[in-house]
Amino acid sequence: MKELNLKALAKINLGLDVLRRREDGYHQVRMVMQTVRLHDRIWMRKLPRQEIQVQTNLYYLPCNENNLVYKAAKLLMEEFQIPGGVAIELKKHIPVAAGMAGGSSDAAAVLFGMNLMYRLRLSRQQLMERGVKIGADVPYCILRGTALAEGIGEELTPLPPAPRCPVLIAKPPISVSTRFVYENLKLDADMVHPDIDGLLSAISDQDAEQMAGCMGNVLETVTIPHYPVIRELKEHMLEHGAMNALMSGSGPTVFGLFRDKKTAIAAMENLRSRDLARQVYLTDMYHNGRRSQDGAFS
Repeated sequence: MKELNLKALAKINLGLDVLRRREDGYHQVRMVMQTVRLHDRIWMRKLPRQEIQVQTNLYYLPCNENNLVYKAAKLLMEEFQIPGGVAIELKKHIPVAAGMAGGSSDAAAVLFGMNLMYRLRLSRQQLMERGVKIGADVPYCILRGTALAEGIGEELTPLPPAPRCPVLIAKPPISVSTRFVYENLKLDADMVHPDIDGLLSAISDQDAEQMAGCMGNVLETVTIPHYPVIRELKEHMLEHGAMNALMSGSGPTVFGLFRDKKTAIAAMENLRSRDLARQVYLTDMYHNGRRSQDGAFS
């Protein structure tokens, strides 16, 4: 197989709780992760020489070792002493640095592609074990679907598929530093933690209303006071029919879950007429099906 055309799917956090700061500086988390159908496109092509070429449609993204797709290709090339190389063309649609794991998902797709292209015969679990060396979200982006993430995000438990519903995504014209958010998070006795167990129960019962009602993200306690537009986006979605709205990851992207597509389309059109968000997308939940490994990223 000399060429591959792959999709790297975005994720949202239906629930994000931080339990404590660990001695190694990382934070112990408990999150419910959900893949959505918003995706980046990745074209991969074999090269005869041992080299990595990266091109993107965004001028400000690096095309060297600072890009996670480069790191993913290099990791497997070095481990398995692959004699050839790879050219990677990355077309971004997932908002960058927005709490949607776009870079991690791109890296996951390249790990999958290198495994297939060079017939390394690694299982999904073996790819996930290598993915964590690139970033904490990469193993989940290989697994995809609905999952409980614990530890620093790398301890994954697959869950039943979340109830299907339209998902409205809005990225405001700001950047939020993940490091800043975690460094300013105050895990004291007054912290209100999201109901992760309630989320798990709602997903098990296939109750979309209950699931939406249990959504929560402790990182909003840092981001919303510093970036009020995040609250404005949430309020806008709720006013226009969302069952609930939440910031994804460390932000600043906000997503809303809707009961039906008609209401979601009206909310999207209204939002696009405002200046609150630079990128607005309407998508839906992605559920892992009974697909062959070859088709998992197609």
